[in-house]
Amino acid sequence: MRINDQQVVVAVKVLNLNQHGASQSFDAECETLRCVRHRNLVKILTVCSSIDLEGHDFKALPNGNLDEWLHQQLMGDGEYKARDHIVRLGIAIDVAFSLEYLHQHKPLPIIHCDLKPSNVLLDSDMVAHVADFGLARFVHQDLEKSSGWASMRGTIGYAAPEYGIGNQVSIHGDVYSYGVLLLEMFTGKRPTDSDFGEAVGLREYVQMALPDKIADVIDQGLLPEMGNEEQDKSNSNKSRDLRIACITSILSIGISCSEEMPTDRPKIGDALKELLAIRDKFHKNHSSEGAPWGH
Repeated sequence: MRINDQQVVVAVKVLNLNQHGASQSFDAECETLRCVRHRNLVKILTVCSSIDLEGHDFKALPNGNLDEWLHQQLMGDGEYKARDHIVRLGIAIDVAFSLEYLHQHKPLPIIHCDLKPSNVLLDSDMVAHVADFGLARFVHQDLEKSSGWASMRGTIGYAAPEYGIGNQVSIHGDVYSYGVLLLEMFTGKRPTDSDFGEAVGLREYVQMALPDKIADVIDQGLLPEMGNEEQDKSNSNKSRDLRIACITSILSIGISCSEEMPTDRPKIGDALKELLAIRDKFHKNHSSEGAPWGH
């Protein structure tokens, strides 16, 4: 669409008003996004409430989907970017920036409550924008306005374990979801995948591989292929080792953020600082052909 004579790419979110809580979700999303402004958060261009072709109410909001980018085989430039771990790290950093902004929002911090890849929009420059604030809450906001609504606290696999026993939502819950998102982004596996087995989840799957077997759980599309010539093999080994070290450090942050006890998780700002340092260190070590890596 064109806005002020500029071509702008937009996404449209359509709510199913037959779904329980959809209207409350719509109201909560509008209320939250009315109060926030950040480059890594979705910005509302327009909101409409209307009637569809069958005479039913129609409402729309922008929305996006990182899940498809991670898990579907994309063609052309998208496929290249999906295989670049630094691009994925940049997306993870964008999401952390958005959470840090929300958690430091004045006068009250905002809890997203449903962070997951399908609630992250990527623009044409691969900048991430966190979307879908239908479950978002201000800290200390009354959650008992609707008993059915109060029970909605995220998505299975991403929701913090304390939510399952009825604890109130908190910024620690967002950090847990972010940790799971990090693990998913760099293993290529969803937390709900069945191949872990009943007793092992995504976090345990990664934790058991740290540090010596971590290459086995990294998304293999992120690791360079081995060359045929001796020199190519040597260069490939150096590049592979650097990437594994970089991704190991990122996965370690994912493990830390998804600790079972809320108070054991870092603040999102601290995780963000570590991710920025990892990115800077990778670029520095990559340019110096494999300086020692540490985390």
